Amino acid sequence: MLITHDTEYALDTLVDLVNTAPDACGHEGLPDLAALDQFVLRRDVSEVGTLTATDLEDVRRVRDEFQAVFRAQTPEEAAELVNKVVARAGTTPRLTNHDGHGWHMHYFAPGAALADHVAADSGMALAFIVVAGERERLRRCEAPDCAHVFVDLSRNRSRRYCDSRTCGNRLHVAAYRARQRTAADGAEPEPVGAGNGPTGDRPVGVTAPGA
Repeated sequence: MLITHDTEYALDTLVDLVNTAPDACGHEGLPDLAALDQFVLRRDVSEVGTLTATDLEDVRRVRDEFQAVFRAQTPEEAAELVNKVVARAGTTPRLTNHDGHGWHMHYFAPGAALADHVAADSGMALAFIVVAGERERLRRCEAPDCAHVFVDLSRNRSRRYCDSRTCGNRLHVAAYRARQRTAADGAEPEPVGAGNGPTGDRPVGVTAPGA
């Protein structure tokens, strides 16, 4: 699937945001304005003014709406959810090469609030995934003790874990140890979560134009 760098970056920002939800990481990943500031810095979100408690509340709302897209059971349901997010944000497509980045698209209106900024750019990135018929790339980690989401951009759609260096390696080590114990006991191994085999895992994270 051909995907531009700015679209991939927007998807990466989306994943980072959704994975701050309590049911994804086990606690509130955006508990206060300091945490929201850190998110903005981490994701290099451009054109952000002074943040307020309203920004925090609105970003959490957008996060919940994006979570619902990952849970959608049909393309129609996903499309309806994405349309709702994008419509509220009020997209204003424009080309930009700010801060020395190459030309890329912004979809948020100049001066938009942070929630609308993220909703517009990441919402449009999700729209491209749905239009391309690639909704199945919006996935949840298959590690049984992880609830993180990710976007599988591997060529053969083989990625199973949010991060192959953590969840993937941990599951592979557990599967290996289970096989070793089974070999010693002479019994059939019990499954150790999904993904006991080779995968195309790679972390979602790229160097790309700023959001």
